[in-house]
Amino acid sequence: MFRTKRSGLVRRLWRSRAPVEGEGDADTGTRGGGGGTTAGCCLGKPGASKPNPGTEAELKALTYSILKKIKEKQLEVLLQAVESRGGARSPCLLLPGKVDARLGQQSYPLPLLLYKVFRWPDLRHSSELKRLSCCESYGKINPELVCCNPHHMSRLCELESPPPPYSRYPTDFLKPPDSPGSVPASTETGGTAYSAPMGFSDSLALQERGEQPHWCVVAYWEEKTRVGRLYSVQEPSLDIFYDLPQGTGFCLGQLASDNKSQLVQMVRAKIGYGIQLSREPDGVWVYNRSCYPIFIKSATLDNPDSRTLLVHKVFPGFSIKAFDFEKAGSLQRPNDHEFSQQPRTGFTVQISFVKGWGQCYTRQFISSCPCWLEVIFNNR
Repeated sequence: MFRTKRSGLVRRLWRSRAPVEGEGDADTGTRGGGGGTTAGCCLGKPGASKPNPGTEAELKALTYSILKKIKEKQLEVLLQAVESRGGARSPCLLLPGKVDARLGQQSYPLPLLLYKVFRWPDLRHSSELKRLSCCESYGKINPELVCCNPHHMSRLCELESPPPPYSRYPTDFLKPPDSPGSVPASTETGGTAYSAPMGFSDSLALQERGEQPHWCVVAYWEEKTRVGRLYSVQEPSLDIFYDLPQGTGFCLGQLASDNKSQLVQMVRAKIGYGIQLSREPDGVWVYNRSCYPIFIKSATLDNPDSRTLLVHKVFPGFSIKAFDFEKAGSLQRPNDHEFSQQPRTGFTVQISFVKGWGQCYTRQFISSCPCWLEVIFNNR
């Protein structure tokens, strides 16, 4: 008759658990922003298997027993992360990492079990995960405590096997807005010569004044038209989103767009929490925070000997190392028309939301995609 605050929190958490296959959205295989059960990743489709009723009951009993041992304030942190589906910034949830919980015939470390319950039911091993830059658990006083916040983690995206070589398509041209800007760095998206975008070529001047130079600039495009000005990135990580309850970053929803296309408006509405772009010691990572796939083309994702760049699909909740500065600097493709005409092609990454382009899709060019980003890196 008398429900405690703790029992209420536990019930809400169980109701907010990640869906198994067949429970989520039929179009996306996902419920919630930034990573419920996904339809798969770049290599195969892992897809969660449906648990039998006995396993479901056992999982519920085990989850309840674990949650009831966690402090109320920690339950509130976990609930904030889970109910906002990663949209709200939540602190680390520090719990003993060496405690194992037994489910059926298998034993799982406590963090892994919480990740399975609240994000990825098909998760099998911690090697499939990558800690996000927002997690501050490293360097804590007690090394035995591990962050168990499921939205401080992402799944690692493996790369597809390359499809057979295919011929290039003729270039189509884009029209930047009237405000000063850039010619796109890739000949595949238009332009015949690279022109440094406004604000990009002043890195040395910033350094001379003692200011922190930007490490990349981001342009947002709708089909063949750039919307808004270039966004200069100085902080180690940047959230790019259309509609986010809270947080700071590059808000695409605040940009004035004249595009009345129903497809553009539909894709715009699906960007949601968007992506997180973070510069880390080993390169630049892109984390898909939205409910829908994103598509990425980068010179450093492919074999340097390949005839053309491939487009890689990244599902919700997954991360991919989209750019490697060291690898980009060593790229040499003397017989590649795209690289010879555009010297900065190797320092540009293109990302489309919801709709892909290239060999596997009806859209041949990224400029045919409703909503997409061009990220140009500063190699100085």
